[in-house]
Amino acid sequence: MAPGTAGTTDTGVPVRVAVVDDDALVRAGLRLILGGDPRLEVVGEAGDGAEAAALVARHRPDVVLMDIRMPRTDGLTATRELTARADGPRVIVLTTFDTDEMVLTALRHGAAGFLLKDTPPARLVEAVHRVAAGQPILSPSVTAQLIAAVTHEDDTRKRAARARLDRLTEREREVALAVARGLSNAEIAAELYLGVATVKTHIGRLFTKLDASNRVQIALCVHDAGLA
Repeated sequence: MAPGTAGTTDTGVPVRVAVVDDDALVRAGLRLILGGDPRLEVVGEAGDGAEAAALVARHRPDVVLMDIRMPRTDGLTATRELTARADGPRVIVLTTFDTDEMVLTALRHGAAGFLLKDTPPARLVEAVHRVAAGQPILSPSVTAQLIAAVTHEDDTRKRAARARLDRLTEREREVALAVARGLSNAEIAAELYLGVATVKTHIGRLFTKLDASNRVQIALCVHDAGLA
């Protein structure tokens, strides 16, 4: 699904969710948690990344909860393949935390969020709704690890990120920095004395100029440039 087109609860239509995990008990638990919210509909589940592609093609979910370590096709590969589709779903990687590089890889493959499996149920449900509405979501601990990891990225990546940010106008750069801080459109508008519609226009331009598919990737570019 293209950025900004995911279904939201405002339409009255439940957000369609698919669960991909090789542990049947985990899948059952997630189905139970998500099924408790009438605004969510679990449309299917898969045991590995290879099955995920067929699942998405058949049920067209808005959001996919994706484990990383699975047989045959792992979650990182599956995330890259699903988000590369023009009408692909948004993906939340839901896993035990392993390495900084794994988080970075998942986000660079197009994941719209990264949550730990011990995320409280209410927080998980909220995350699905936020991602469906086009807002990225990261566990607080993951955010800290992400920032720490990016500060140690090599100079080549930093130079490339700064070159991308140099394409921006001064106002677009201010918006990009605000996005990297995790501010919502309304919060950015208030801070920069802009209308919310104007903020949305700037963010649309950031997607194009920074070759980003979501707000997380804008934030990654800012972090890569060492400007967070």
